[in-house]
Amino acid sequence: MPETIRFFNTLSGQLENFIPLCPGEVGIYTCGPTVYDYAHIGNFRAFVFEDLLRRFLEFAGYTTRHVMNITDVDDKTISGAPREGKTLNEFTEFYTRAFLEDLRKLNILPATVVPRATDEIYGENGMIGLIQTLIRKGIAYESEGSVYYRIAAFPYYGMLSKKRLKENIQGARVDVDEYEKEEGADFVLWKKAKEGEPSWDSPWGKGRPGWHIECSAMSLKYLGKTFDIHAGGEDLIFPHHENEIAQSEAATGVRPFVRFWLHCKHLLVNGEKMSKSKGNFFTLRDLLLKGYDPMALRYALLSVHYRTPLNFTLEGLKEASGILKKLDDCYYKCLSLEEISKAEQISLGTANRHACLWETLSRMTTALADDLNISVALASMLEGVKMINSWLADYSISGDDLSAALDYFREVDRLLGLDVAADSKIPTEVTQIWFERVFFRGRQDFRTNKGLQKESDNLRAKLYHLGWLVHDGRPGEPSTLKKRRRVWDTV
Repeated sequence: MPETIRFFNTLSGQLENFIPLCPGEVGIYTCGPTVYDYAHIGNFRAFVFEDLLRRFLEFAGYTTRHVMNITDVDDKTISGAPREGKTLNEFTEFYTRAFLEDLRKLNILPATVVPRATDEIYGENGMIGLIQTLIRKGIAYESEGSVYYRIAAFPYYGMLSKKRLKENIQGARVDVDEYEKEEGADFVLWKKAKEGEPSWDSPWGKGRPGWHIECSAMSLKYLGKTFDIHAGGEDLIFPHHENEIAQSEAATGVRPFVRFWLHCKHLLVNGEKMSKSKGNFFTLRDLLLKGYDPMALRYALLSVHYRTPLNFTLEGLKEASGILKKLDDCYYKCLSLEEISKAEQISLGTANRHACLWETLSRMTTALADDLNISVALASMLEGVKMINSWLADYSISGDDLSAALDYFREVDRLLGLDVAADSKIPTEVTQIWFERVFFRGRQDFRTNKGLQKESDNLRAKLYHLGWLVHDGRPGEPSTLKKRRRVWDTV
């Protein structure tokens, strides 16, 4: 592993060497979804970037404690539930489950802790207690059943977003959870309930927490007063992350609240901002219905550096599918040859050339240690695949090279999460049918015996229904198997 890891810290505006607070351990907080609808591919750009960050740190030997919240109460969820004729809990539970299923499909590692906002309102480290602390310190104040944060009382406000407040309009307040221009307005910590809205009891009457206080309370509870990394999309820098800093540091008196802030750029679709009205709005479900593999989307979302805007196109998604097919073909050819060698159907070569494979893996990790330089990392990965394919071209690959190639794909999966090496072995039933088919095709009269050809076709069909494809080599070359797990695979 590289000796130095560097990340671009939004707080300082510079690349900085990363050294965690506790040796060998990294605390990470990522803002999860507001569960009022299905997450779209712009959301998943951030979640895939955060997954790459975590995978790299774990690959580098760190133990991570990853906290990702679920925002299940805010303006959007409260207005969305009655539209669908559901309670708030029914409404948010449906979309929470859908989101977690989408994460699984994209092979995004589950967070260590996934707290839901509505479960964190009360208790010793809950939101109400945090608000009371801010009131006691004179940083927050009550007004007509709501509680507001007094930004004039926090001298560092604007340090993350680099906004310079020309003046603070005394008494100006903003009650909505999301806003862009009210830089000088005090923001809401506890919002007085309107008639018919879901609400919770508090010292200030019935109401519910503001969006910003939710993340402060949950990160402080599960990661402490200072932790290593807070990541998210650039749209969260202001006001959400700016307000998190103000709330947390004012309450604890500890600076910094977060040591490294990492933010990814927006996703565009065909060069434009994604919008339902423009017809360029996609959820993961939309793309699956069009026949795309979720791993192709993962590759497409990974393929551009996180601090560069990503222009998503269906053509680019098809290109990502093609790259994944190349990886699959190479991996399963290696896996097939391993089965063949075990059955002593061919003898493998003796060359040992696999040391250079680990050099490509080393170049990948060196690139990712430089602020997650994914373009160099992916180029290095493909160099390794090209190398393995050259070994396979004449079937002279050695047993050691073959084992190294399979391990290489498994390490790449661990680092990039592309799920190529999901199968570490071919099931016995599949192997038996496959070898039976090889036997029929190896008969001298195969090309003239229609019965043998029909039996061969039947066995191919059996393998297909078991989820495996057969690739027949040229004369003198063995056939190989491939898992039918990509939606664009055909017999």
